[in-house]
Amino acid sequence: MTEAILLVGGKGTRLRPLTVHTPKPMVPAAGVPFLTHQLARARAAGVEHIVLATSYLAEVFEPYFGDGSALGLHIEYVTETEPLGTGGAIRNVASRLTSGPDDPVLIFNGDILTGLDIRALVTTHEDSGADVSLHLTKVDDPRAYGLVPTDATGRVQAFLEKPQTPEEIVTDQINAGAYVFRRSVIDTIPEGRPVSVERETFPDLLASGAHLQGMVDSTYWLDLGTPQAFVRGSADLVLGRAPSPAVPGRCGDRLVLPTAGVAPDAKLTGGTVIGDDAVIGAGARVDGSTVLAGAVIEPNAVITDSLIGAGARVGARTILAGAVIGDGAEVGADNELREGVRVWCGARLPAGSVRFSSDE
Repeated sequence: MTEAILLVGGKGTRLRPLTVHTPKPMVPAAGVPFLTHQLARARAAGVEHIVLATSYLAEVFEPYFGDGSALGLHIEYVTETEPLGTGGAIRNVASRLTSGPDDPVLIFNGDILTGLDIRALVTTHEDSGADVSLHLTKVDDPRAYGLVPTDATGRVQAFLEKPQTPEEIVTDQINAGAYVFRRSVIDTIPEGRPVSVERETFPDLLASGAHLQGMVDSTYWLDLGTPQAFVRGSADLVLGRAPSPAVPGRCGDRLVLPTAGVAPDAKLTGGTVIGDDAVIGAGARVDGSTVLAGAVIEPNAVITDSLIGAGARVGARTILAGAVIGDGAEVGADNELREGVRVWCGARLPAGSVRFSSDE
């Protein structure tokens, strides 16, 4: 298995305002674009050639990664003129593959942080003789995902999209977003129209008698679709809970990129990342958060489980918990913003204008 397709065309609407100016896979996690971690793990598993299926803000990928040689890869880029869905995107890049009809091709989504043993998935695929093999993981609450029940040998029995009633929840195994396709199966996906691999391709293959194999791997798995999940994933990479050979430094309580400025008495904990040219003021406390390039955290601000966009500014003594501050936004001094708040790119919040508690 030396080829892979990486699906990076989504708009990342659940992550806005992080994705207003940046496609989701290019939002920094643990100091580098999240996509870097996926590419590095694929290379470590033996992948040599990767085709990126791009769409939204497609023009930013190639200037950053080039031909992939810096990562030991050969990267090609294919851009959809109209959104084609997951299955349509796979079919749209098929002409760039060089694998033979029976060769395995790795396919993975651009928004999943996982400790998946990629080689084990390929071995499962080859040993079982499957047409498609799927990485499955177990979750406590599967209602937001597609369930994939399997028999005792791991062969897939059905695909059940986002069940809601107890009767529908027949397994805790979900589709984890990484697959190995027999190369010839990719050519059976309809061309030139939107296709969902989850809702159309897999159920149709199953109905036709194709062999779909599941492999459960629950080492680490996180869907980075929400800002809170993205911040947690970045922190887990820094802390070493999520594996990646692309973290620019040793795992630990914090990651400070070389050109950042951090006051000696500032406290950085919980897998916090401070980006290039960012400034952390005296007495500031930043826990489990990501501060992107050029952002400024003024003295005695308290930032917890939050993401501060590139070039944004957080005023003195301001408290942020579970907040997302968009690129270039300014949150004045003595504000208090709590879980779920999103301050849009370029917005200006005057000093002392929003609080969740008394100012005493």
